[in-house]
Amino acid sequence: MPRIAPAEPPYEPQIAAELERIMPPGVPPLLLFRTLARSPRVFARLFAGGLLDKGPLTLRQREIVIDRTTARLGCEYEWGVHVAFFAERIGLTAEQAAATVAGKADASVWSPDEQALISLVDDLVERRTIATRTWQDLRERFNEAQILEAIALVGYYHAISFFCVGLELPLESYAARFPAGVGALGVDLSRTEGGT
Repeated sequence: MPRIAPAEPPYEPQIAAELERIMPPGVPPLLLFRTLARSPRVFARLFAGGLLDKGPLTLRQREIVIDRTTARLGCEYEWGVHVAFFAERIGLTAEQAAATVAGKADASVWSPDEQALISLVDDLVERRTIATRTWQDLRERFNEAQILEAIALVGYYHAISFFCVGLELPLESYAARFPAGVGALGVDLSRTEGGT
């Protein structure tokens, strides 16, 4: 069980309406959403700030940023939900999904645009800044609205990851799992403890 018990139906009307809006037909509300519903204020504010509507990035670009951010923060829960719901829709291969967890930003599985977005995530998550080279790559490939959207996604999913990891949410039964050999913090275990 998570550290805070999730809300159970019947939900408050505003929460019920939001859950119905955000979840695909026939899919029960995520444990994350039901847990956040224990605080209607937090629930409302997070949903008001959501970035899953149509924005200036493509759906594939958005999901790569989300997958890389949640993986780098060790949030298998959110990573797994997004991979389960979106990988097929965006043409994310198994190799690419694994690369969001443990691959390098310049891995050959990514296009140059995708490499720039992954570098942005890595810079913000690992160094809390955007390197000059990363910024130059972003400016060559994306307009200002797209860059701001990507930064907002990293920040938003940083907060979502904190909820999932901090509350010790168990994984959804249908969610994808981190690839074998990858630790809880998204660290490639083959590169530690005597690995190459």
